[in-house]
Amino acid sequence: MKKRGYCELCERENVATTIHHLLPKDEGGTFAETANLCIPCHKQIHALYTNKELASRLTTILHLKQDEKLRKFLKWIRKQPAETIPKTKTARHRKKRR
Repeated sequence: MKKRGYCELCERENVATTIHHLLPKDEGGTFAETANLCIPCHKQIHALYTNKELASRLTTILHLKQDEKLRKFLKWIRKQPAETIPKTKTARHRKKRR
């Protein structure tokens, strides 16, 4: 479900947000903690990491914010207008695992 609000990851306001399961549902996180993320942040997370990778080391907003790959993206997206939804490319290492 999309609604307008605050992205807990990039900290932009008045952006369309979705619910991100900090522990992916297919890794046992159906009833675990969630976070409101803007669409670009949510897409970027899932483009960079598999659910197994997310479950093993990126289960909090703090861990996501400290991740090197996401830090570069967050630095850029924070400067973008709320309406910006950039194209997202799946990381090369992730494509090989499919």
